[in-house]
Amino acid sequence: MVFHFQHFLKALLLGLFTLFLANLHITGDITKYINPKYDFMSKMAAICFFVLLLIQVTRIWQEKHTHHVCSHRCNPDHGNSHWSLRRVVSYSIIAFPIITGFMIPPATLDSSIAANKGFLLSQGSSEGRNGGTERKSLMEGAESLVEKEGIDIYSSDHVPLPNENYLSEEEYDGKLQLLQQSESIQMTEDMFSTYYEEINDNLESYIGKKIKLSGFVFKEEGLTSNQLVISRFLITHCIADASIIGFLTEFSGAKTIQEDAWVEIEGVLEVGNYNGYDLPLLKATSLNVIDEPSEPYIYPVLKVLGN
Repeated sequence: MVFHFQHFLKALLLGLFTLFLANLHITGDITKYINPKYDFMSKMAAICFFVLLLIQVTRIWQEKHTHHVCSHRCNPDHGNSHWSLRRVVSYSIIAFPIITGFMIPPATLDSSIAANKGFLLSQGSSEGRNGGTERKSLMEGAESLVEKEGIDIYSSDHVPLPNENYLSEEEYDGKLQLLQQSESIQMTEDMFSTYYEEINDNLESYIGKKIKLSGFVFKEEGLTSNQLVISRFLITHCIADASIIGFLTEFSGAKTIQEDAWVEIEGVLEVGNYNGYDLPLLKATSLNVIDEPSEPYIYPVLKVLGN
């Protein structure tokens, strides 16, 4: 029997990928990388890596052959040739993501990422009422994924998977109606992006209403000393496409609140102005610093038709 080191190395890499994905699901850190709607797909990927690992293990020890006949003109060593620069580079490229995955713990996106992406208050404006300007929809990338991508979940046979942001049409319509009728708005995790879009699109209807939400503090350049933005990252697919949304907030003690601190805030919605266009302004009545939640991101709602 002959030990093939390169086959062993391939098996090791497959095992590490399997272990990494399994660990993300066990710890719940998978949601720091992808939208929970892809949870099932990532589990299937882990299973595929495990199956490939089992196959690869059988190739580590093989009987020694003095003569090898290969009818299809392949390299007779089948991956056991001497090391070359090309082969070292290939293994390094494959090994890099798994090494960094284990060595660098998952971190929550913060205000430094928001600044690099360009925050919502810096976005452009479009022609509005009375010849003035008003904000474009801040929910680019946060529309219903069904409408945006044609995902076929409008089926009576569709069964939502655990931890995904699915709501039935009745639940969705009921929560949207609650927003429109209630004098006090609760920005819950499941409806955060939908409520946010609705408030921005129909701001006049929500002026004077109380609102309660939580998020991290971001201080964009150009804000006054009593202003900050209560922010959340919206994940459509994965953290690579993360967009940041939030409310401009005025609070007398704003300058004492550190950037990236997580806060729970209550206040009243008014109309503010930034760079010449109108936007929701939250006049804070109370603000409390809280711990970062275990799942800090929000996700677009996916609606499912009932039977």
